[in-house]
Amino acid sequence: MKNLVCGIAAGLALGLGGMSLAQASVDTSAKPGGVYRLKPGIYVAEGSRCESPANAAIRQYDGKGISTAHTSSCRAVVRDQKRQSYTVDQTCIDAGHGPGKRVVQRQQVVVQDALTFTQVIGKGRTTYQYCPVYQLPKDLRRAL
Repeated sequence: MKNLVCGIAAGLALGLGGMSLAQASVDTSAKPGGVYRLKPGIYVAEGSRCESPANAAIRQYDGKGISTAHTSSCRAVVRDQKRQSYTVDQTCIDAGHGPGKRVVQRQQVVVQDALTFTQVIGKGRTTYQYCPVYQLPKDLRRAL
């Protein structure tokens, strides 16, 4: 019986790409929530890869707002909500890090699910997907 259990565990480990069973089943990151009920973390534009996104394709959701590589401390104030579509005035510091002036931008955020949203700013519309931390480049992992 012991050999059978060991064989099953070894088979599962191989099927999971050699990762341990504990790593495969435990998600220690924050749960979805905040203004948009999205999972906090890094999102990349559709068509981008989590492993190597361009700065322009990156968005970070912290539960309060959606930042870019060139903005920080973003805070969304909901002006209207219809189901999963939010019209917001978002204020951000116009600098990725450090001091900068605070700017306001009207935008619409449509939440498809806890890991996917579409951001509409003016006539531009981009869909973003959540990236698990282990898939991100080291510099983005450190930012979290």
